[in-house]
Amino acid sequence: MNKVIKNYLYNASYQLLLIILPIITTPYVSRVLGADGVGTYSYTNSITQYFILFGCIGLNLYGQREIAYYQNDVRKRNRTFFELVFLRAITISISLIIFYLTMVQFSKYSSIFLIQTLDIIASIFDISWFFQGIEDFKRTVLRNFLVRLLCVTLIFIFVKSPADLPLYVLCYSGTLFLGNISLWLYMPKYVNKNDINGLNIKKHIRPAVMLFLPQIATSLYTYLDKTMIGYITDNTAEVAYYEQSQTIVKTVMTVITSLGTAMMPRIANLFKTNQYEEIKKYMNASIKFVLLLAIPFTFGIMGIAKGFVPWFFGEGYEKVVPNMMLIAPIIIFIGMSTITGTQYLLPLGRQKEYTLSVIAGAVINFILNIIFISIFGSIGAAIGTLIAEFAVMGFQLYFIRKEFSLLGIFKQAIKYTLFGLIMFIVVILLSNILSVSIVSTFVEIFVGAIVYGLLLLISKDSIFDILKAKIAERRAR
Repeated sequence: MNKVIKNYLYNASYQLLLIILPIITTPYVSRVLGADGVGTYSYTNSITQYFILFGCIGLNLYGQREIAYYQNDVRKRNRTFFELVFLRAITISISLIIFYLTMVQFSKYSSIFLIQTLDIIASIFDISWFFQGIEDFKRTVLRNFLVRLLCVTLIFIFVKSPADLPLYVLCYSGTLFLGNISLWLYMPKYVNKNDINGLNIKKHIRPAVMLFLPQIATSLYTYLDKTMIGYITDNTAEVAYYEQSQTIVKTVMTVITSLGTAMMPRIANLFKTNQYEEIKKYMNASIKFVLLLAIPFTFGIMGIAKGFVPWFFGEGYEKVVPNMMLIAPIIIFIGMSTITGTQYLLPLGRQKEYTLSVIAGAVINFILNIIFISIFGSIGAAIGTLIAEFAVMGFQLYFIRKEFSLLGIFKQAIKYTLFGLIMFIVVILLSNILSVSIVSTFVEIFVGAIVYGLLLLISKDSIFDILKAKIAERRAR
C-alpha cells in the first residue's frame, strides 16, 4: 500500500505539473495575448491533439497495462517495450504526414500548426507509459519539473504582446519535445537492446485499437468542445472563455484522477494473480477518497468563481465565471469514472463496458453541443460536457453494481454533498462581504476548508481513523 501511496503522490505531481504551467502563466498570458490569442492557441491545439490521438492509437494506456502485466518478467517486458515503441513510431509518423498535408498547408492558422508539428513529433518519443507500467513515477515527475520550469521562464522572457503568439506556442511545443527526449536517458537501466530481434508488432494492433475506441470517444468531449465552439461561433474569444474555465477545473481534477492512473498497474497485477479481495479493498478506499475530496473541491470552485476570475484573468473574461460554476461538478463525475473505469474495468479486461460508457457520453455531448453552442456559445459547451460526464459515470456505476454496493456509494456521496453545500453557502456569504482580491480568495478557501474539516470531525468521519492508523504505523517503525 505504501508504494501505491507514493506512486499516487508522484503521479499527482506529474499530472499537476502538466497543468501547473498554464496556471502560473495564465494571469500574465491572458492579459498579454488577450482572449483572441488564448482562444486561437486553444482552438489550434485541440485540432493538433486529434492527430496525436489517432497517431497513438491507444498505445499510452495499452502500453502502461502491458508493461504492468510483465513487471516481473524482464525479457517479456523488454520485448513489449520495443514492439510498442516501433509501432508507435510508424502510426504517429503517418499521422504527422497527414497533419502537414492538411492543416499546415491549407489552414489560415498554418504558421501556428507548423510549430505544433513539434507536439506530434514529441509524442513519438513519449515513453512515460513505460515508467507508469513499472510503477516508477519519480523519474517522470523530475523530468517534468525541470522542463516546465524552463517553459515558464521562456514565456516570461519572450512573450510580450499579442504578436508573440507563435513564440508562446513554441515555448510549449519545444519544451514538450525536450522533456520526452530526456526520459530516454534512463532507459539503458531498464531495457536490453539484445531483445530487439524477432519482434512481433502486429499482435499489439488489435488490443491497442480496442482501448483506442473509448479514447476517441473521450476526445470528443475533451477537444471537440473547443473545436465546435470555434467552428460554430467563429469566435476564438468564446473558445478562450471555455478554455480558461477548464484550466482551473482540470488543475483541481488532477489531484483526484491521478489516483486511478497510479492504481491501474497495481490492480492489473492483482488481477493477473487472482487477488480479488485486495482489488475490492483498494476500490472501496479509492471511492471514499474521491468523494471526500471531489465534492468539496466542486463546491469550493463554485463558491470562489465570482471573486477569483476578475483578479486572476483580468478584464474581458467575465464569461469565465458562469462557465466555471457550470463545469465544476465534472470533478466529481470524472473522479468517479476514473476509479470505476481506468482503475477497475480496464485492468480487469472489461473493455467493452468501458468503451460503451465512453461512447455513450461522447454521443450525448456531441448532440448537446450542436444544440446548445449555437444558442449559448461556450456556456452551451459546458452544459453538454456536464451532462455527458454524468452519463459516463452513471453507466460505469451500473456496470459494477454486482461487485460494489451502489447504495453505500450513494450514502457517502449524500453525506459529503451536504457538507459541501454548507461550505458553499458560507463561502458565498463571505464573498459578498469581501472585496475582489487575491487575499479575499485565499481567505474564502481557508474558511471553506475549515468549515468542511469541522463537519468531518463532528460527524466522526472514518478518514480520521485511517489517518490515526497510518500515524501509529509510522511511529511503530
